[in-house]
Amino acid sequence: MNVPIRRIVTGHTPEGTAVFTSDEKFETAIIPTGDAAMSTLWTTATVPADCNDETDGAKRDAGTTLKGGSVIRIVDMLPGASSPLHRTDSIDYGIIISGEIELELENKVSKRIGAGEIIIQRGTVHKWKNPSETEVCRIVFVLIEAKPYEINGMPLPEYMQH
Repeated sequence: MNVPIRRIVTGHTPEGTAVFTSDEKFETAIIPTGDAAMSTLWTTATVPADCNDETDGAKRDAGTTLKGGSVIRIVDMLPGASSPLHRTDSIDYGIIISGEIELELENKVSKRIGAGEIIIQRGTVHKWKNPSETEVCRIVFVLIEAKPYEINGMPLPEYMQH
């Protein structure tokens, strides 16, 4: 289940020549809810990103999203597990690497998404469920802060079911 992810980062010498600055493997770690294992690979403090920021983006403190910035993380959704219903003020790009995931919206309508398929999550209330009882679903998520979706001029609030 816990196959490490290799992250390679580039940068520049003081003269401006492109170089590799790191080549590391990251393992996912089980989150407190127990439904998934995650690893944040990189973050940016701002959007647009500042390529002059020499901070290792994996070491920046980030929640599910990063206000004003972006996050890329690996999520291993565990067999049979389900996330809580939630909404974030972000545009999320989900790329299924392996396995299958079910995306359920607040109206109980759902779709199954498999390896090689992509989800564009636009600030809706949703949850994830791994329909397999034996296979982990590995997803790459890129989350970028976004303006909240508005209904009649009123922004929809972020939401996390407890």
